Amino acid sequence: MPIAFLPVAPAADSPVRGRPRWIPRDREWLLLAGYGVAFFALHRLAILWGGAGYYSLWFPAAGVRLALFWRFGARLAPAAALTEIVVQCLTGIVVFSHPDWPREMFGIASPVIAYGVAVAVVRRLAAGASGSLATAPMPLGLASVLAPITAVTFALPWSIVRPDITNVANVRDVIASLTGFAVGDMLGVLLVAPPLLWLADLSDGKTVMPAIFPSRAHVAEAILVLGMSLGLVAMLATIGLGLPATPVLLAIAWIGLRFGRAAAWAAIVTTAILVLPETTGAMPVDQRLALHMSLAAVTVVGYLAGSFADAEARALAAVARRDRMLFQAERLKTLRAMSVAVIHEISQPLSTLAIEARHLVEISAHADAEIAETAVLIERKTATLSTLVRRLRRFGGRAVDEPSLLPVATLLDTVQALVRPEASVAGVTIRIAPIDPEWTVLAQEIEIAQALVNLVRNAVQATDDGIVDITVTCRDARFDTHHGGHAAIAVVNHCTDHPLVHEGMGVGSLVAKAIVEAHGGTLARADRGPARIAHIITLPLVGSLVGDAT
Repeated sequence: MPIAFLPVAPAADSPVRGRPRWIPRDREWLLLAGYGVAFFALHRLAILWGGAGYYSLWFPAAGVRLALFWRFGARLAPAAALTEIVVQCLTGIVVFSHPDWPREMFGIASPVIAYGVAVAVVRRLAAGASGSLATAPMPLGLASVLAPITAVTFALPWSIVRPDITNVANVRDVIASLTGFAVGDMLGVLLVAPPLLWLADLSDGKTVMPAIFPSRAHVAEAILVLGMSLGLVAMLATIGLGLPATPVLLAIAWIGLRFGRAAAWAAIVTTAILVLPETTGAMPVDQRLALHMSLAAVTVVGYLAGSFADAEARALAAVARRDRMLFQAERLKTLRAMSVAVIHEISQPLSTLAIEARHLVEISAHADAEIAETAVLIERKTATLSTLVRRLRRFGGRAVDEPSLLPVATLLDTVQALVRPEASVAGVTIRIAPIDPEWTVLAQEIEIAQALVNLVRNAVQATDDGIVDITVTCRDARFDTHHGGHAAIAVVNHCTDHPLVHEGMGVGSLVAKAIVEAHGGTLARADRGPARIAHIITLPLVGSLVGDAT
């Protein structure tokens, strides 16, 4: 980055209805103030690797910027740009008495917007893609490389039209300036952003575990490989053959592919600690630029290799988990066939028993009170058992395999009946708020009921006040353009003594998420106040489906 045009990271959070998305919320202003302080300190540090008329060849503030964007989103890019402009004004870089102050402010804000665009594009592409490139942490690695390149692209027109901005006068100096811009940003991003994001996850109580767990033998192997490569470079430098980056690049790429992103980052930092102090003193610009370009190549290749290895490890783990789910589904299919056969065998005699029980109640109406009361009890228990068998028989039938119109109220009645025995044993009350009987979804009853049963069971096991609430609201397109015509089913429980499990970690949650998404809906978790956790299923209402079709 240029010392006078160092970019900042925008912060973001969930949008607030009624205000533009790019306006920060209350806590975000405090976050931006903290960024301003960090930006000022790191801007001063970057001067050590700067040069007259050139961008800094190591700009650590770029890492803070990308971490802030990746953590909170790109919607706060304008506010972050304003933060940087204020810092640059307070430090005297932007002087309003200077006739070019509007251009200087634009030059400060331009890289911020570029980083926001890069992060937003990578996020959008990763959300709609599949495979290793869309599996975490690969999107972060791609954004770490794309953001500096985007910032250079934004700066290119000004560098050609107004080369005096960076105090350069010819094409060679312009190319060198922009190359230093890209190199400095990439080094700043890849050295600073990863630990900041890991620390942010730790502060939120999330379990930060590497996808690959190196053993002691693997650690020793990584140290040996990196040490040998650094030793080879030192030997070549001693005999006057320069400082080739190839041995270190190959070593760190090997470490990344073998042991993942954390090991690759550690090797990158080790290499940077050896190189960066050597380039802070008086050194010709071309030599400093060459060293930093070599370090940037090592950093980019190593970090992307580690990210790819972690993504592959996570993808393989997801495949193994899905295989286990398929095995479970096959067992459930067999169990279903067995249960249908058993239900068929008992349904006929049970129906006869229910008829006889009703007849017994009729003929014992004028008998002894104890006999009459016993007859009524037998008839009530028999009717309950008959209803249960009919429900099980309907669930086991083939007709429910096809999507059908399903009232949400009926769906929740079924879910409550299935979960009530387990909840009663646990001493938990399931409360269902009144539901509009006209709200209907198009769904496979067994599957969508299974998704809700999984969520309710999780809530029953986690609640610490003995209550699980189920509420349904309608998100109408007239009032919510993002969720037009959807029913939002929220399963809410109070949980103070249990750690908040990250969404999607449990098999039950995975099954529920897959089922809901197959029905065109979404499954999300939200906080409903202190220690109140809500898992919300949104499903398209039949009315909205018809409206879309027409």
